[in-house]
Amino acid sequence: MPLYHHTALTRFARALLTRAGLSPAIARDVATILVEGDLFGKSTHGLALLPQYLAQLESGKMSPRGAPKILKKSATTLLLDAHYLPGPFVLRRALDWAIPRAQKHGVASVSIRRCHHTACLQAYLRTATDRGLAMLLCCSDPANAVVAPAGGARGVYSPNPLAAGFPTTGAPILIDTTTSSLSNAQIARHFRAKQKFPFAALQSAAGQLTNDPAVMFRNPPGSILPLGGLDLGHKGFALAILVEALTSALAGHGRAQKPTRWGASVWLQIIDPAFFGGRAAFARETQFFANACRQSKPRTRTRPIRLPGDQSLALHARQLKQGVALHPEILPTLQPWLKKLRVAPPVPL
Repeated sequence: MPLYHHTALTRFARALLTRAGLSPAIARDVATILVEGDLFGKSTHGLALLPQYLAQLESGKMSPRGAPKILKKSATTLLLDAHYLPGPFVLRRALDWAIPRAQKHGVASVSIRRCHHTACLQAYLRTATDRGLAMLLCCSDPANAVVAPAGGARGVYSPNPLAAGFPTTGAPILIDTTTSSLSNAQIARHFRAKQKFPFAALQSAAGQLTNDPAVMFRNPPGSILPLGGLDLGHKGFALAILVEALTSALAGHGRAQKPTRWGASVWLQIIDPAFFGGRAAFARETQFFANACRQSKPRTRTRPIRLPGDQSLALHARQLKQGVALHPEILPTLQPWLKKLRVAPPVPL
């Protein structure tokens, strides 16, 4: 598989986005976060999103310029209306606001309504952990209803991803997961490739369990099981409710307004351990826990225990040095846009 230098991919993505009408400053943030997604190995939430983003710009459903509107603000809280500006641009501005305030007051929280897609949540976490801060980030899509509540057979809510970053004395712990069994992007990719999943995490509209992604594209469509599946899905359902409350409910805008545009309600919180037990004590405890987990006896000798972020951080470091391996479908799906916007493809190393 050809490898690409990450800066070349960033320039490539910026060129496409600016040619499509996105302002240069916003395009820079979007391109950077998308490439970070691929560096971390989140290939469904990296440059694979570019065709959809470009289509959203062309249709006017993604705002190409401007700034989020401040609706409410205190010393430690901020409510924004992003007017469907790209999520990477909005979240980087939110981090610029929250980090210094958390360092001054201990905690800072940002609630965002009507944000466009946020891309890979893990790509934002080190902005906090590299400064010795903890971070919580989650989002929901009020216009998306594909995940069934525990015991249900029809989609009600979105996959509702939840991410968190914690510093240690070594590598940070970087959590990035969904509260559903699968993400929309995973299902779409398997459907395009005509591949079934190795496990049954979907169900038909009649409630029949299946591993076939095609069920989500039928009329009526199927639904995704909550994290935990049929046996333990009540736990994933509970986490999804938590995300809904932190995102749309706190933002004051969500499913009750019945929006139709692809977007996100977002919750971002930065915590400075210095205002609690102390940064050194925090890192000592997280590192102790990480070591205890990694050193515990694995069920399979050839599969050592990993903490969230271990594999992604190792891949990120390797790809920074050796080049980024793009998923095989990414450049072919971008070919129509390359021709239309007159942008040359990136050159492999």
